[in-house]
Amino acid sequence: MLRSLWTAATGMVGQQHNIDTISNNLANVNTTGFKKNRAEFQDLLYQTIRPSGATNNLGAQYPTPIEIGHGVKLSSTQKSFIQGNLVETNNTLDMAIQGEGFFCIENPNGEVYYTRDGAFKVDSQGSLVTSSGHYMVPEVTIPAEATSVVIRESGDVVITTAASTDSQIIAQIKLVKFVNPAGLESVGGNLYKETEGTGEPIEGTPGMEGFGTLAQGRLEASNVTVVEEMVNLITAQRAYEINAKAITTSDDMLGIANNLKS
Repeated sequence: MLRSLWTAATGMVGQQHNIDTISNNLANVNTTGFKKNRAEFQDLLYQTIRPSGATNNLGAQYPTPIEIGHGVKLSSTQKSFIQGNLVETNNTLDMAIQGEGFFCIENPNGEVYYTRDGAFKVDSQGSLVTSSGHYMVPEVTIPAEATSVVIRESGDVVITTAASTDSQIIAQIKLVKFVNPAGLESVGGNLYKETEGTGEPIEGTPGMEGFGTLAQGRLEASNVTVVEEMVNLITAQRAYEINAKAITTSDDMLGIANNLKS
C-alpha cells in the first residue's frame, strides 16, 4: 500500500511541473516572438514480481509479466518553434522572420544571444539595438541623414537621403539557425543562448539555403494558443486531483488494515 502513496505523489509533482509550464505559456501569450513549452514525462522503474516466460509448478509458461510501476518523472520541456502570427505594426524598424532562423545579437559585454523578437530601435549612435540595448550582429547603423529606411525580404537595408534620391544599400542583415534549436537555453528577455545540444550556429542570408525571409513593419506574435493551453490546464488539474484522491484512498485503506482486529 505504501507503494501507491509514493506513486501518486510522483504524479502530483509531475502535474505541478506541467501546470507550471502551462502557466508560463499563458503568461507570455502577448510576448513578441515567444515560443511555447510542452512538459514531457517518463515512467519510473518497475518492480518485476514475475517475468514474462516464467513457468509455474505445472510447467505452464506465463505469456505476460507482473510489473508494478513506481510513478512518473519530468523528462524534458520541449520548446515548439512553430511560426507565430505576424502582427502589422507599421514601425519601420520592426522585423519579423517568416520561416527558420534567429536574429543574432550581442550585449555590451560581448555575450552573444539569439532571438525571434524583431522589435529593434536605434540608439544615440544610430545602431540597431533591441529593447534591452543589445546590438544586432553584424552591426547595422542607420545614418542620421537617412530620410527613409527599407528592409528587404533578403535582409538588405536600403536608405535614401535628402541629398540624393538614389537609394543605397548600407548593410545586410544576417540570420542564424541551429541543427537542434530545441536545445537552446532560454535566458529571459526573449533571448536564447547556444548550448552543446544545439550544434554550432549556422549563419546565412534571409531567403537563402532554408533561412526565413524578413517582413518589415511586422512582428511575430507568440505561438501560444489560449484555448489549447486552457484545455491542457484543465487536463492537468484533473490529473492532479485524481492523484491526490489516490493518496487519500491509500491512506484510508491503510487505516482500515491498521484497525483490523483478530
